[in-house]
Amino acid sequence: MGLVKNMFVLPKHIVQSKEWGKFKSGTGKLSSEVGAIRFSVHQLPTPLSRVKIGYCPKVNPSKIKWKKLIDFAEEKRLCAIRFDVPNIIKDSELARKAEKIFGRFCVKSPKNTFATRTIILDITKPKDILLAQMNSKTRYNIRLAQRKGVSVRVENNAKALEIFIKLQKETASKQNFYIHSDDYYRKAWEALFPKKMVHILIAFFEGEPLVAWFLVNYKRVLYYPYGGSSHKHRKVMASNLIMWESILLGKKMGCKLFDMWGTGNPNNKNDPWSGFTKFKLGYGGKIVEFIDSYDLVINPLAYRVFNSVYTWGWRLLKIKSRILSFF
Repeated sequence: MGLVKNMFVLPKHIVQSKEWGKFKSGTGKLSSEVGAIRFSVHQLPTPLSRVKIGYCPKVNPSKIKWKKLIDFAEEKRLCAIRFDVPNIIKDSELARKAEKIFGRFCVKSPKNTFATRTIILDITKPKDILLAQMNSKTRYNIRLAQRKGVSVRVENNAKALEIFIKLQKETASKQNFYIHSDDYYRKAWEALFPKKMVHILIAFFEGEPLVAWFLVNYKRVLYYPYGGSSHKHRKVMASNLIMWESILLGKKMGCKLFDMWGTGNPNNKNDPWSGFTKFKLGYGGKIVEFIDSYDLVINPLAYRVFNSVYTWGWRLLKIKSRILSFF
């Protein structure tokens, strides 16, 4: 499966929205807006708590007011501002312009935090076309789940949120990956639900919740950032049906695109994300790859300290969960 290089100009990403900024502020991370971009301010864990960095994911560099941003960063004594995986498709004309802008002010980041690839599905097409462009095995699994009696419902309430949290923790423990704290998802719900920007879908089998997804929508894009599933009744293919019902929900809300948030390298069979990459690709979406991250360095010495701590944090299991929840 080749990479899409210039499929379309991507709309403003949800993590750059004022609503997302309000949510991040609720988690204790100061959210700031300078010009037309949003970023959060983070302090390294003690004893390096004076080292602060701005985290600005999925930005479009053409929107950055550089002088105003630099003045702000110096005033707040940030060591740097990280533009993590800008919202610009790699190898496109926009990418060349963006990289030229970043090259004037920034250095390449040593690490990307956000996934550098995602799968995007155009959901404006009729349902029969969307089904027809799926992998035949995916289509079969959707119908199998329906025949087995799996049902999917939108459950936008506090009980559903706790079901999602429980199932995500179960998935994380089985697959050995790290997730945010329970409070993180509760804060997201509190900030986004009043704006009708978050939806929880749950797949049930014989009255038992098997899969729960936390979906968010913004600018006519439906995003699938978080999900969890039980290891019970895996043969009823509940995950296949909940993906299809998520697509239908997006259509119902008038969304144009379904952004599956992250994916691995489809050409690398050893990629740790190969399983869910294959699952997501089964729905007929296209892989897009973004340009790498850039850092606006304000204090070179403190910036080196930050990078050293952050790099080793990813390597050391005992503090890995703290670092992964840092942003």
